[in-house]
Amino acid sequence: MALKHEPTAPYHSAQDALRVLETVSRHSTGVTDTELARQTRLDAERLTALLRMLRREGYVEQIADGAYVTGAALSRLGSAHGRDQALREKLQQTIDRLRDSVGAAIYISRYVDGEIHVTQCATGPATPAVNEWVDFRSSAHASAIGKSLLGQLDHNGRRDHLSRHKMARLTSRTITNERLLLSRLDAHPATVPVLDLQEYAIGTVCAAVPITAGSSVGCLALSLPVEHAHRLRQAADSLNRGAAPVLLSLAI
Repeated sequence: MALKHEPTAPYHSAQDALRVLETVSRHSTGVTDTELARQTRLDAERLTALLRMLRREGYVEQIADGAYVTGAALSRLGSAHGRDQALREKLQQTIDRLRDSVGAAIYISRYVDGEIHVTQCATGPATPAVNEWVDFRSSAHASAIGKSLLGQLDHNGRRDHLSRHKMARLTSRTITNERLLLSRLDAHPATVPVLDLQEYAIGTVCAAVPITAGSSVGCLALSLPVEHAHRLRQAADSLNRGAAPVLLSLAI
C-alpha cells in the first residue's frame, strides 16, 4: 500500500518537538531555553510554544534553575517494557484533555491491513459518542474518519478499499458515486480537516485530521450533535492544533 504524504502543521510541530526533546535528552543535568534555541535553531516564540506543550504532556520538566530536563512521560514511553500500555495511557490522557477543551467526542483511528479501526475514544455525558449504526469499517465513504484515512492512501489503495466495501446510501447526503468520491479525495488538501455533514448519520456532524506516523495511516476525529454544527469548523481547527501531541506520542 502506497501512501500520499503532504506534511501538515501538526506534523511539523511534532518534528520540531522531537528536535527539542532530543536536545534536552543529551543534557542530563539540564539545558536552558537559550541554549535550546541555539542548538535547535528555532525562534524564541516557536520554542516557547513547543516547551509549553512538552511540559503539559510531561515530556520535559523545568528544574530549580529554570533549565529543562526530560520528564516522566518520556521515560515511560522510551522504555521497551510496557511501552504499548504506556502509549495507550498517554494517548488517552491527551484525547481526554482534547475532549474537554474542544467540547466534543474525540476518536483515534487507524487503517490496518486494509480495514478501519477506531482504537481509542474520549466521550462523556456532554460529549456523547456517535451512534455506530453502521460498522465504521463498511462506511469509509460516508464518515469523516473514513474519508480522512482513504485520503492518505494512493489511488490504488482507495480503489481497493472501495471494491471491498459497497458505497451504500446511509443518509440523503451520502456520496455513493465512486468517481465523485475519488475526485473529492484527490482535491482535498491534507492540511484541511475532512468534514462529515450528516453523511454517515442524521443528527451528527464530524471532522477528522490525519495523524500519519511513518508508514502507519491514522486520523484524529471529533463528533458533535447536529445542534452544535455551528461550532464544527472552529472545533475542527482546535482538533488540528491538538493533533501534534498525539503525533509526538506515536513518534517517540
